[in-house]
Amino acid sequence: MKTKFSCGEELPDSLGLLITAAGGLVSGQRIGEPGVESPEKEEESCRAPEDEPDPRTRRKAYRWCKEFLPGAWRFLEEERFHITVIRGGLSNMLFHCSLPDDEKCLDSEPRSVLLRLYGAILQMSCNKGENQETQRENFFQGAAAMVMESVMFAILAERSLGPKLYGIFPQGRLEEFIPSRRLETTELLLPAISAEIAEKMARFHGMSMPFNKEPKWLFGTMEKYLKQVLKIKFTRESHIRKLNTFLSYNLSKEMDTLRALLELTPSPVVFCHNDCQEGNVLLLEGRENSEKQKLMLIDFEYSSYNYRGFDIGNHFCEWMYDYTYEKFPFFKANFSNYPTKKQQLHFISSYMAEFQPEFENLSNEDRSKIENEMLTEINRFALASHFFWGLWSIVQAKISSIEFGYMEYAMARFDAYFLQKKRLGL
Repeated sequence: MKTKFSCGEELPDSLGLLITAAGGLVSGQRIGEPGVESPEKEEESCRAPEDEPDPRTRRKAYRWCKEFLPGAWRFLEEERFHITVIRGGLSNMLFHCSLPDDEKCLDSEPRSVLLRLYGAILQMSCNKGENQETQRENFFQGAAAMVMESVMFAILAERSLGPKLYGIFPQGRLEEFIPSRRLETTELLLPAISAEIAEKMARFHGMSMPFNKEPKWLFGTMEKYLKQVLKIKFTRESHIRKLNTFLSYNLSKEMDTLRALLELTPSPVVFCHNDCQEGNVLLLEGRENSEKQKLMLIDFEYSSYNYRGFDIGNHFCEWMYDYTYEKFPFFKANFSNYPTKKQQLHFISSYMAEFQPEFENLSNEDRSKIENEMLTEINRFALASHFFWGLWSIVQAKISSIEFGYMEYAMARFDAYFLQKKRLGL
């Protein structure tokens, strides 16, 4: 998901998260035991991260590359191993690993790869003092999520719908490094960019994947997050105040109201990306001026069968958030950037032309009917996007070691939630 990195000295803790049948150890302790949860950091308390990772991370990355990659990687000496931090995700830590320029390839091995280390949201519960059964349940849920995401990534790679997969291990994986850059928030409104994202999303929605086809992910995940939020205890006064504000919304009742609204809102169940924001869309190097096929969707850790309206509504919500701001809270929100009706219709027509080719041959009346129904569907499900990521961000504020204003982001998402309700006359 969205982007910022933790202080260098905190990276080894994430590297130490191992998936074991014994119950998931973190630096020798079981998840849920005192001392395991991440500290609550003060705003701007971390120094800016360096491009070079800490020595322990470097050693582990070198071993993974040497063990999983063929050719020259097998004989590469550690001191000649190149690795730099990629400023990339709010859920994962990313690194660029490469051979030195004077190292010749022996076969068709890649000269560079992307190392992804899984984030805490998939690996541990935020609740301290839980009973052993709950700890084990949370652990296996996290492990199952990582397995599912890895299988999904492999399938998409085989279908040339995502980067190639070079290696996988409990803490993360090695992926194809694609020369590219991530989109900027302001580029999402460009008609050509928006149209291609719509087409890519339609292709994604048209895939058949070997996963549970029931749309349990959305409210199932929100219920889990809400359960954690209701148990969270913060020590920082600013966090306590914000948490009390969130609790004053009566989140359980608000979620029930949202569920009732969406149950009355028809939306096809398809295989969804669920996190289609600008940081998860690559603009491929050398294709910047191409009319089409210049983008690639990445980061599938939240993908699942879900309601179409959520995936598109979530994407529209992301038009409002810029995660490149360099000072605390490391994002900017501009609610006026939510796409206009004209911009939404442009996206919908591009989406439907790919998802349902006969759409373009329909009468103007029939097309207009479908478009208006989708406008209602998408804008209602946009509420679920705000609610989902609002809860997610509160949980992250407790467990994540990444420097980001999670509580401020949660506030921005819930503010947008209530604004969207007002726009819809709810």
